[in-house]
Amino acid sequence: MTDHKRSDRLQTNNPPRMSGARRLAWGAAFGILLFGAGYLINETGAFSFSLTSETGATTQIGDAVYTRESMAADRKANYQDRTKPAPSTPVGADGYYSPPSEALIPDSAYGDSVKRGRAIFMETSTRVSDHVGNTLACVNCHLDAGRRENSAPMWAAYVRYPAYRSKTKSISTLEDRIMGCFTYSMNAQASPSGEPPPAGSDVYRDLMTYFYWMSDGAPTGEKMPGSGYPKLEKTEDGYDVMRGQKVYADNCMLCHGADGQGARDPESGTVFPPLWGPNSYNWGAGMARIDTAAGFIKANMPLGKPFSLTDQEAWDVAAYIDSFERPKDPRQTGTIEEARVEFHSGEESFYGKEVNGKILGAGFDSK
Repeated sequence: MTDHKRSDRLQTNNPPRMSGARRLAWGAAFGILLFGAGYLINETGAFSFSLTSETGATTQIGDAVYTRESMAADRKANYQDRTKPAPSTPVGADGYYSPPSEALIPDSAYGDSVKRGRAIFMETSTRVSDHVGNTLACVNCHLDAGRRENSAPMWAAYVRYPAYRSKTKSISTLEDRIMGCFTYSMNAQASPSGEPPPAGSDVYRDLMTYFYWMSDGAPTGEKMPGSGYPKLEKTEDGYDVMRGQKVYADNCMLCHGADGQGARDPESGTVFPPLWGPNSYNWGAGMARIDTAAGFIKANMPLGKPFSLTDQEAWDVAAYIDSFERPKDPRQTGTIEEARVEFHSGEESFYGKEVNGKILGAGFDSK
C-alpha cells in the first residue's frame, strides 16, 4: 500500500491497526503461496536456472544448451561469411562442456591415433607395462575416459598447457605433465624400464591426440567449469583418520576391499584401483595430498553417487586412505625428513609424519 492511499484510508475510515499476530499469519500464508508457486514453476520447467555450489556441483539449467551440431553449423557459416556469428563452446544441459561422442572418432589415421590414445588411457598398466610400476590406469583418477567434469577432465587440461607449475618450478608442456603422471601416479621407477616413456614417445603422441580430439571446441587458455577437482575448505573439525575408517567401511570397502587393494581383471587391468600399498600411487602423486583426494572423493565417490558425502566425510576418508604407506617419492634422495622439508612442506599430507607409531614415506622396494 502506498503512503498516499494509506493516508486517505486513515482520514476516511481510520480502521484499527492489524495486530502483530495477524500480520505474521498473513505473511506466513503469503510465503507458503510463493513457495508453492515457485515449486510448481520449477517442476513444470516453465523457468529454469543454474546454481553452482562451493564444491562445483551444478543443477539443471533447462534447455539452454549449445550442441556440437550447432557449433559445426556456425563454424561452416562463419568460415563462408565472416559476418555470421562465431561458433561457441558446446555445452550440455548441466552447464559443463560437452565433449564429442566416441562414435564421432573419424575413420582415418588421425582417428586411429585417437583410439590408441584412448586405449592407453583406459588400460595404462597393460598397454604401457614397461613404464608402469603399479596396477593403475589414467582413468582411475580421470573418470569416464577422461570426460567427467570435476574429475580433472582431459578436455579442460589440454587447453591449459603449456603452463607454469609450482611443483616443478618451471613451464611444463602437456607432454611434461603426462610424463609426471607416469613418474608419480604410475610409479614408473618400479616398472621394468625403471622410468616413464622417453620424451617424444608415441605413447605421449597418441594420448595428446586423444585429448586434442576430446577438446574440440573448448576455449584455449581458459579455466573451464568442471576442470580439475573441486577445492574443499577444511572443516572446523579438520580431518581424522579414525572417523575416516568408518566412512571407508560404509562407502568404499565394497569396491576397494577391506585391505584397500581394489579388484583387477587379468585382461583389461584394474577395475577398482588399489588405494595404498605397493601397487598404488607414490608419495609424490597429487592424490597423496589429503586435500586433493578429498576434492576428488567429494565430486566422484562413491562411484555413481557424486556429491553424496559431506565435506567432513570426504576429508576424513581421504585422510584414512592417505594414512597408509605407499611407494617412495622418487624425488627423495636423502632422508625422509629432508624430502619432507623440500617437497612436502605446507602440504596437507602425512608424508614424513608419524601415524600409528610409524613415520610414513619409506615406501617399498622398487623392484
